[in-house]
Amino acid sequence: MVLEAAGRFDPVRVRRRFLDTFNATDTKIIRWEQEIAGFVVVRKRADHLYLDHLYIAFRFQRRGIGRKLIDGLKGEACAQGLPVRLTALKGSPANGFYRSCGFQLVSSDTLDNTYQWLPVTVR
Repeated sequence: MVLEAAGRFDPVRVRRRFLDTFNATDTKIIRWEQEIAGFVVVRKRADHLYLDHLYIAFRFQRRGIGRKLIDGLKGEACAQGLPVRLTALKGSPANGFYRSCGFQLVSSDTLDNTYQWLPVTVR
């Protein structure tokens, strides 16, 4: 894993972050041909949708699954008139993926980058 090699991946932090905020109603299992390929967690906030987790197992990556999920989330956001926000660990390949999906960097700290995607409004 890229982040492990760079010394940026902390499995304890990742597990704690996931378990401390787990809510089954926000979590969807991703299936690919009857196999579990990953999971996604989207939380509805008053003023945005928050993509808290998107995990695709390595052997299922590069099949368009993540992009299809993001496109669906953007469709939901447009229907609700809400932006989508997310956080990605600095140095993670996920940063390039989210930028390629149209997300804009809005802030950064020592560990994470925060991104936002705004729905197009028709006037």
